[in-house]
Amino acid sequence: MPAAVSAAVCFAVLFLGGCRGKSAPVLISTPVPRPDPAELLKEAASKVEEDRNEPIGRRASVEVPPELKHYADPRRFLAVQTAEWEVQKFELPHDFAELADQIIRGDLVELKPLGDDYILYGVGWKATEEPLTHFDQVSGGSVPLMKDASQCVEKENLLSDDMSQAAERINDLKRQLAKARGRAARAGLSKRLRHEIDIAEALRKERELLDSYRANSGRLSILTTEYETLHKLASDFAGQSYDLENAASLREFKIRLLSFLRPEAKVVLEAIARAYKNEFNRPLPITSLVRTEEYQRHIRETNRGAAANATPPHTMGLAFDVYYHFMSAAEQNFLMAEIGRQKAQGRVEALRETRDHIHVFVFADGRPPNEDYIAASLSTSHYTERHSSRNTVKSRRRSTGKA
Repeated sequence: MPAAVSAAVCFAVLFLGGCRGKSAPVLISTPVPRPDPAELLKEAASKVEEDRNEPIGRRASVEVPPELKHYADPRRFLAVQTAEWEVQKFELPHDFAELADQIIRGDLVELKPLGDDYILYGVGWKATEEPLTHFDQVSGGSVPLMKDASQCVEKENLLSDDMSQAAERINDLKRQLAKARGRAARAGLSKRLRHEIDIAEALRKERELLDSYRANSGRLSILTTEYETLHKLASDFAGQSYDLENAASLREFKIRLLSFLRPEAKVVLEAIARAYKNEFNRPLPITSLVRTEEYQRHIRETNRGAAANATPPHTMGLAFDVYYHFMSAAEQNFLMAEIGRQKAQGRVEALRETRDHIHVFVFADGRPPNEDYIAASLSTSHYTERHSSRNTVKSRRRSTGKA
């Protein structure tokens, strides 16, 4: 046996039982502690927010490439994305139950809070702790989901109480207004009165919509079936469970549902993030992924820049938003050039928005829709604003301690 081989064999025997009869040494394996995910997330967020010691965000002097500017006809930007839906005919989730269905089927893929090159920086931050609801497409209203039909009576009683209290507040304000003197005092009371009237009207519509579901067994079953779908997913969401009766846990569940994209969009996101991370050693901050139509309307109440067309891009699961608020001019220019190249190749539609975001929409087939589809979308699209008093009602309930 050659000397080198003999030495190697003897070394191996030392750890398997000894060489020349000697006792084998005891090996002590010290487990390496796993990094705390929360700490890693915190560290990544710190990298995003790190002081650049120069103008950042909208204060930085940047060169926006044509690919990230609006078209001469600003309607075309949304029309192109709507046309993509006309080509793909992807199912659009109207509420969290429909989004859960898509996730269960595998239509969408999850993005973890912290990836190799990106961080989900506020995705789903508008999600509330309010109970889960079914979005009624005809009325544009939302109906609370329930475990069984008996809960419908409880919810109707709650709404009745809210309506009675709203009526009392309106009558009280009217009495105060009748006695008020002075323009400022009357103006303040009139503003409060209009606010309470809006609340009362929203409650009336909510009660009317709930009554219509209770009166129809088929419609009522939608509310219980969707609750069961969400409850089943929440009980085992890839090994993690969420308590739908606990407000904080429910909000975490909603945020996780909003942390998904279509596979085609995830590939593009990761490519852009990788290029940015390689250049600046910072994770790319992503603030929005898939949305439901109901959630989109909720965002629209406070962000007038959110799409109000019939097919909001984020509901297709093909759009994501990049946050440039903390980025220097060099970072923004690099990122815009990278996204601009993707657009020049026909892979994405994109726009540098004035609210510190770059909106990126990925074409599922790697190419934009045919001009005929875009022209048709332009001719039929109507971009109207949609308002809702839903948040006003919820704010009132929170202030009175009602769910």
